[in-house]
Amino acid sequence: MALKHEPTAPNHSAQDALRVLETVARHSTGVTDTELARRTGLGTERLTALLRMLRREGYVEQVADGEYVPGASLSRLGSTHGHDQALREKLQHTLDRLRDSVGAAIYISRYIDGEVHVTQCAEGPTTPAVHEWVDFRSSAHASAVGKSLLGQLDLNGRRDHLARHKMARLTSRTITSERVLLSRLDAQPPTVPVLDLQEYAVGTVCAAVPITAGSSVGCLALSLPIEHAHRLRQAAETLNKGAAPVLLSLAI
Repeated sequence: MALKHEPTAPNHSAQDALRVLETVARHSTGVTDTELARRTGLGTERLTALLRMLRREGYVEQVADGEYVPGASLSRLGSTHGHDQALREKLQHTLDRLRDSVGAAIYISRYIDGEVHVTQCAEGPTTPAVHEWVDFRSSAHASAVGKSLLGQLDLNGRRDHLARHKMARLTSRTITSERVLLSRLDAQPPTVPVLDLQEYAVGTVCAAVPITAGSSVGCLALSLPIEHAHRLRQAAETLNKGAAPVLLSLAI
């Protein structure tokens, strides 16, 4: 199964959204969309889409005269008091919405101190999470999450990880050659979701997209049972396009 190499840019969307938020924050009494366009240099169509997303996420509010002011989510995440809890709650809300729109279990994963960590997950009765039958920390070579995270490291970082974790064969589709894996990671376009087609577990397909914020390496991922494999391409594209709010929350 192959994805069409159609670039999407959650990183660029988050960066543009941050420019809008910075401008709104400097005008706490309100700023018009015309002034926002002038100060950010964004086109009308682009700005309208970003403002729609920012309003949906609660980062800005539009008051009676049509001007934009900082929203409740921006205030909570911008505060040092209770920031970590506010961030976790905000991310969970975003993951839950993505789960419902994509129709799949959704995960946030981070590469912390040289290991793969799934930090949050949104699942449900009709969107079950993948069964972690092998520790995700030792199966990065086989999972979409792991390959997305490894793909964001430099060559030395990838080799260091693989030196610490044996590339065990988990299914008949698992890549167990370091040379082959490194070659595929190197060839993976950064704007195209990484796939796991029953490489980690028989009966499950997955996709992951990078959500790197600053020097922090992370990814947003989904999993589907094999009977829904025909939806993987569209689900992965939807996930990629929906990654900007997650990146934005991590960047604030």
